[in-house]
Amino acid sequence: MDKKDIIDLLERIGTMMEIKGENPFKIRAYFAGARTLQTMEDDLGEVIAEGRLGDIPGIGKALTEKIETLHTTGKLEFYDKLVASVPSGLMDLLEVPGLGGKKIKALHEQLGVDSIESLTKVCQDGKVAGLKGFGDKTQEKILSGIKNREAYAARHLWWDARRVVDQILPGLRTLPEVERAEAAGSFRRGMETVGDLDFIVASSNPVPIMNWFTSMDGIAEVTAHGDTKSSIRLEGGMQADLRVVPTEQFYFALHHFTGSKDHNVRMRQKALSMGLSLSEWGLRPQEEKDASRKVGEIEADSEEDVFKALGLAFVHPSLREGMGEVEAAEKNELPELLQYEDLKGCFHNHTTASDGRNTLEEIAEESDQRGWEYLGIADHSKASFQANGLDEERLLKQIAAIKELNESGKFRVHLFSGSEVDILSGGRLDFEDEVLEQLDYVVASVHNGLSQDEDTMTERLIRAIEHPAVTMIGHLSGRLLLRREASKMKIHKIIDAALANKTILELNANPMRLDMDWRHWRRAAEKGLMCCINPDAHALHHFDYQLAGVHAARKGWLAKENVLNTRPLVEIQRYLNGN
Repeated sequence: MDKKDIIDLLERIGTMMEIKGENPFKIRAYFAGARTLQTMEDDLGEVIAEGRLGDIPGIGKALTEKIETLHTTGKLEFYDKLVASVPSGLMDLLEVPGLGGKKIKALHEQLGVDSIESLTKVCQDGKVAGLKGFGDKTQEKILSGIKNREAYAARHLWWDARRVVDQILPGLRTLPEVERAEAAGSFRRGMETVGDLDFIVASSNPVPIMNWFTSMDGIAEVTAHGDTKSSIRLEGGMQADLRVVPTEQFYFALHHFTGSKDHNVRMRQKALSMGLSLSEWGLRPQEEKDASRKVGEIEADSEEDVFKALGLAFVHPSLREGMGEVEAAEKNELPELLQYEDLKGCFHNHTTASDGRNTLEEIAEESDQRGWEYLGIADHSKASFQANGLDEERLLKQIAAIKELNESGKFRVHLFSGSEVDILSGGRLDFEDEVLEQLDYVVASVHNGLSQDEDTMTERLIRAIEHPAVTMIGHLSGRLLLRREASKMKIHKIIDAALANKTILELNANPMRLDMDWRHWRRAAEKGLMCCINPDAHALHHFDYQLAGVHAARKGWLAKENVLNTRPLVEIQRYLNGN
């Protein structure tokens, strides 16, 4: 188990001990141990191998043994027993924003709360507001969090859905009865969250396909098993539907079940204007819209043929949201969408200097292997103490280390010195100008005070945008998909300020963020706003998140020229130098 996982587990132990009401000194020891590991710059494995872990202030003998066991085996009997001793209903309460161990303990002891359901009841009865340390606002926030949790439970991140699709779709395609197979629905459109998964298959022999689909590993429940349509619920809670259609209907069905509803309505209107009827069954003259009749039916050997038959340029699935894409296709004015291969680097990445899991050299080597031309290092600033943010002295040391690594020629990739600088209250930055001037670029982000009112947050962000040292704004809204709502702000004013100050807005590619939201990007890019797609990487595999970022960018109609990090190194250097 690596250091970050051990830190998370120690904090979880402390939280569970708080819920149980155990000795406060022991509780603090686990939280303190987690903080100590967070700020430790030495490699944990080396410290353990050299027998130095117990010598570090804040890590006693008992904690040393537990950390060493976790690092070596990835398991801890103490933790397993603790998990078993805490009712699962109480652990579920941790999913409600604003509830930690101490508050859960108070709710359990004073109001008998032992589940989300009982918590909802006491909030609705107004009992939580009367508890010491809670109040009306906390009670309202809890109820709002519960409501959001229920809504979120029915959806899944696109990134998580992708893993399921990558398991099911290749399996379908290997079946001898399958002629063609595709995933459809909101997943195919690249929506940031997905409800059910839809699979469309072309075959003249659907029964064996249905039998395979309903007997896969990992199925919690088969909710329907028919001759041409079946539905399953997977162990992770995701619902998946399979439809098998005749080969001649495949591309019409694929288009229909890809959606969206608004796009399909507009496409049907276009067909009607031409005297045609478009459905999942096919495209035919309106008087022959009975699906059982074949007279006058228009054939489609590809999805492009569906659009061509209506006099339209092909509309990529990413754009099918009923937001003017059909009209643009009529005029042949659709953008040439960004490709993953267009990206040549990224700028928002964390190392072990703050809360990342890999060293400077490790992420340089990884980006080298990916063929990137450049990589920006943007560890947290000191205000993000929970993420072991760098103070001025540590930041200047990192700048020197990056310069030395570049000059060594060890890696082909060029490293840029940056910082993810906290935007403090009122829009102030976490570092003074003389420190910021030492950096190649600055990512300015809000991490605290996310619930400020709309005007206050808007003014806070605009002040940061107007700072001459700020290159780009990170994860603008602060949202965490399916976990935390976006901060309130006047997006149009922020976009106008960014344009006026030539400040970039990030499209944070972390699948839980995808922020700034794709719905704002088309108009912003048309005005000339520059985007930068960044993975917000805290581990090597997080560089893969760039794929999610590209999907979101495509939904925002972004082309290569709209994205900073499609430019080659020499252009990036000129850009950051103000040329």
